[in-house]
Formats: sequence, C-alpha cells, structure tokens
Amino acid sequence: MKIKHGILALMAVGLFNVSCNNDDDENNIPLGVYDNGILVVNEGPFLDGTGTISFISEDLETNESAIYNKENNADLGNVAQSMRLIGDEAYIIANVSNKIEVVNRYSFEYVATIDTGLENPRFLVEANGKGYVSNWGDTSDETDDYLAIINLTTNQVEGTIPVALGPERMLVKDGVIYVAHKGAWGTNNIISVINTSTQEVSTTITVGDRPDSLQIDDSDNLWVLSKGEPAWTGAETAGQLDIINVSTNEVSSTLEFGSTEHPSYLNIEGDDLYYNLGQDVYTLTTSATSLPSTSILTHTAAGFYGMDVNNGRLYISDAGDFASNGTLSIYDLSTNALVKDLTVGRNPNGVYFNE
Repeated sequence: MKIKHGILALMAVGLFNVSCNNDDDENNIPLGVYDNGILVVNEGPFLDGTGTISFISEDLETNESAIYNKENNADLGNVAQSMRLIGDEAYIIANVSNKIEVVNRYSFEYVATIDTGLENPRFLVEANGKGYVSNWGDTSDETDDYLAIINLTTNQVEGTIPVALGPERMLVKDGVIYVAHKGAWGTNNIISVINTSTQEVSTTITVGDRPDSLQIDDSDNLWVLSKGEPAWTGAETAGQLDIINVSTNEVSSTLEFGSTEHPSYLNIEGDDLYYNLGQDVYTLTTSATSLPSTSILTHTAAGFYGMDVNNGRLYISDAGDFASNGTLSIYDLSTNALVKDLTVGRNPNGVYFNE
C-alpha cells in the first residue's frame, strides 16, 4: 500500500436514469412523477449551501431542478456526493452533512434520514440485503476509514468494517464487495476485497495510484482504472488499467498510460469500455491488449466532472466554473454526435439509470 499526502480533489459522484413503466401491479411498484427519466446529482457549493437533484425526462424535453427541495420543502444537504437506487427507494449521500436522505425513487417524497454512524460518507452499494457505505472518517486520521453497514429495513447503521485509507467507489460481485481506495486527502493504490458473510476484508489487491473506477465484464473480469499521481504532487505517476481475475483476486494484466496521462470515469456497455482522458473520450473492447491511440469524441466545453454510459448514449457532467449551474451533455455513441446540452444544478457529478 502506498500513502502520500496531497490536496483534496473536488468531490465527484453519480446519476440515475428512471426509465421504467411502473404500472406493473404484479410487482406492486408505485407510479410517480419522476419515473421514466434521468436523475442528476448536483453537489452544490462546498460547505456553503445545499446539493440538489435534477430530473430530465427520457425524451429530454422536461428538465426540472431541485426536485428533493420541491417535494419535501427542505434542503438536501451539503455536498450531494452520490446516490443509489435500491428497491423503491433512493439513498442520497450528503458528504459534508454526514447523512443519507432516503426518498421514494418515483415521487421523491421523504422516507428517512440516516445521520448517525457516518463520517465523511462517499458511496453506497447493496449486498445480501444490506447497504455498505464507504466513509473516510476523520480526514486528519489515516487509520479510521471504514464501511458502515446499513440495515435497509430500519435505515440504521448496525455495524462497521475497518478498511485502509480513502475508500471510494465500490462494486459487488456474488456477495463480494470490491472497494477502490483512491486515498481521501492522501493517496492509495489498493482494492479491498470484502466478504459480506464474515463482514471482513479478506485480502487487498495492489493496482495503480489513485484507483478511480471499477467495472465487471461478461467474463467476470474486474477492470480497475487508476488516475495516477498528478503533477502537483511532485511525484507524478502514470494512470493504468488493471484487469483482475476475481477467482484468484490477482491482477492478470495491466495496460499502462503515458507518464503524464491521468484517465478517469471508466464505464462499460456490452463488450465496450469507455474512459475519459483530458477533453476526450476513448473506447476499447474487453478483449483488447493495448490502449486505443485515437479518441471517439472531444468534449469542447469546460471539462469532465462525471461520465456515464447507458443504452447507446454517453452522458458528460460538466461543472463549468464551479460557481454557477453546470451542464449535462448527451452524445449518441452510434454517431458520436452531440444530442443535446442541458442546464442542470451546480457541480453535477454524474447520472444514474433506473431501468
């Protein structure tokens, strides 16, 4: 494990696309005004103000801002870090406020608040009927990071799993949680493997510096994209893409970027992987043995603050100047052409899809 001190990167996060026909009485799924569309998580200003959620209809014609505030006559909290849809509910993590707001995912009406047992919460996954939330803990203490275990029936934290510095995004495969340790205020270069039967870390896997995102392919290979150390640290390292055999929890191969290249936002759809590098988007197949030399498109606006791929479309969240409303840019991956730019809330960090 490698740990180096640095500057806290701007917080990032997720979005959901609600594209369900929820008139299925057999499943008893409630209808709501926010189904059949996209939910955008907007962080809001850091420390001062509130995050928001934007709703965009599937046909991209309706764009409604701050729907949590509208439906509940209350602010969401600071900073809106990420969101996870589980069953009929959406779990929205407010990082600085140290809480999770639980709402009905279709009506966005308030269900519960989880505000104990969390310290700098980041992302949430569901495994074996429980929620697991990555927490940085006290950022001045490099030894107190953990996953909070949430009882999804009572919406209470019922336990913790100690982990190494800087747990961030997570992925679940067959009841096993893979945690990327980006490093919080410092730097890390491992993936923790957590057995949800024992609620313990079974092993760690060394990858590149600052692992940013994880995806699993149809052959059950775990792909981990690491950004590498940025130049401002004085110890710059290249980004890399590691492929992990989940049967052995060992790195089977590594694709290395140039010494000054720092990729991010790995996505997968079918056999195609997508990632961001600079202002460009690149793609490669899951059978590739080398990185692509040319990009498929260039996003010429301010920059990337999140990127998601779903159903043949690419969604780029752009925070702009970080002081005003951001933009969601939608591209058609069959032509790589821009479909539409939409104004969303301040500091949008991604989208989530509910299908």
